Parts: sequence; C-alpha cells; structure tokens
Amino acid sequence: MNIHAAVVSSFDHPPRYEPFHLPDPDPADSDRQLVDVLAVGLHPRVRSGASGSHYTSDGKLPLVPGVDGVGRRRDGTAVYFAAADDLVGPMATRTVIDTRRSVELPDGADPVRIAAAMNPAMSAWVALRRRVPLQAGQSVLVLGATGNAGRMAVQIAKRLGAGRVVGAGRDLDRLAALPGLGADATVALTADADATAAALADAAAEVDVVVDYLWGRPAAEAMLAVLRARADRSRALDWIQIGSMAGPTIELPSAALRSANLRLQGNGQGAVSTRAYVAELPSLVEEIGNGGLAIATRAVPLADVETVWTEPEVPGVRTVLVP
Repeated sequence: MNIHAAVVSSFDHPPRYEPFHLPDPDPADSDRQLVDVLAVGLHPRVRSGASGSHYTSDGKLPLVPGVDGVGRRRDGTAVYFAAADDLVGPMATRTVIDTRRSVELPDGADPVRIAAAMNPAMSAWVALRRRVPLQAGQSVLVLGATGNAGRMAVQIAKRLGAGRVVGAGRDLDRLAALPGLGADATVALTADADATAAALADAAAEVDVVVDYLWGRPAAEAMLAVLRARADRSRALDWIQIGSMAGPTIELPSAALRSANLRLQGNGQGAVSTRAYVAELPSLVEEIGNGGLAIATRAVPLADVETVWTEPEVPGVRTVLVP
C-alpha cells in the first residue's frame, strides 16, 4: 500500500516527507499487524539511526526511521510498540508492527506523552530492574542527569526505591531543578576537573549504582573520583554504561579495576534480550500514564520532519511527530 513517511535516502540529509510503499503484512503471520501511527518520538537514538552512525545500523537505504511509537489497530485499540528491525520504521502515517513487541494502552492515555517518554525512560527502567536490580534503600548516581534520559533516570531511581539519588550534569539551570524530581544531591560537571572530582567524592563516594549517559573523559574522571573516595573499596560499585554523549571511549587505568570492586556493564540493544525489554513495557506504560514521570513535550506534524530535524533541540523538551 502507498503511505507517506519520513524517508531517509542519504545519511547526509535529513529525512524527507514523501510517498512510500509499505508492504502489506502477510495474512498468514498473525504476529504482524497494520496500525495507523498516532505519535513517534524524535529521540537521539532515532537521529543516530537515521544518520547511519548507531552501532546497530546496517547501512541500507532507503529507510524510514524511528525506534518506537504509538499506533491504533483496526479495532480501535491504541498500542505502544517497539519497532522491529525487519519492518518499516514507525515515522510514517501507517506501519506494520510485531504484536509481540507491543502493549495495549489504557483508555485515555496520551499518545504524545507515551511516545515522548517511553524511550528515554526505558534505559534506566531496564537498567535498574534487569541489569542491576535496585534494592530498596540503595543509592544511585546519575551521570548526565540534565539530559532528558538522565532526568528520567533520577525519577525512576526514586520510584524504584533508591534511598538516595545524586544527579550530576553540566546544565546548571536544569541541575537546579533536579531536587524537584527526586534528587537528594547534585553535582555540577565543570571544566575544573579537580573541583568536579572533589564534589563527586563528597556527594557520591558511597553510591551503590551509577547510571552513566556520558562515557568519555567525564565518566573516566568520575569513576576515579568515586572509587578513590570510597571508605571500603571492596564494597561493590555497579557502573551501568548507557549513553556516550561525551565520547565513545574512555581511558581507564587498570588499577581502577584491581583496587576496587568495580562491576562495569552496559545496557542497550544486545545487552538485554528483546523478551526482557517487552516484559517491562506494561509496568513502564502504567508509570508514565499515571503521571509518575515528568516530561515536557511538543507535538509537530510529521510533514514538517525535514525542518524540525535540523532545528536545535529545546532543552528539556522531547519532540514528537504526529501524522
């Protein structure tokens, strides 16, 4: 069938809104279902996929971007769905979903809010429930807490029972707002490496878990600052690497791994099974739907995708494309 979609024909150019042929789902495959798309989040992960720079990219063009969305089935039921790698992406007027990667939404759920929040919330939600299940009363450091996903992580850590949450980030205005989202302490990541290390040592030396959206040099410096300040270096520190906003690599002295009980792992596609991710969808949809997680959104027509793609991101606001 013919639809309209945001089509990427070159990794060097933003998607264009244009006609696109969507293959009909195989009638014999009951797990494939056609939906009318209601809302699709323009997440950083979507941008990296559309540029061919994400580690999962296969380099094939043309493609329709998107990693998740909200759609309406033919029976009128609204669903949240995670995009399947072998199907056309969700940034379109219609798409085909794998029903095994979807969950029905409760009556009255806001499609824009769900589409905006699920992706940035999923990383910390899965990390603290599947990778390192958070124990009640444990303390968490969120590195990169002033980004959208980091702000979600602060809230999620509290909702999952953290006794203390420390948020660290560069945006001072957004840092100041973190206590209102549940942060017990904040640390400004500044150009003064010594001052930043001292602040991290003071606020986060005894955390149990680090949720890291930065990587790069800030993560390496934070890791050393926290480890050196721990009263008991044999007490486990679980470091969960999720994002790389500050760089794709770090330089870490081998002594950091030998002199402390540092357990380093990642959270992302491949680190957690699709089945595990899908199992977390209902509880996270409920959390977002009942207002448990704060997020600011702006809805933009899908037809304007080429324009909005090149606009600067509004700090703290997640853009959602609406067909």
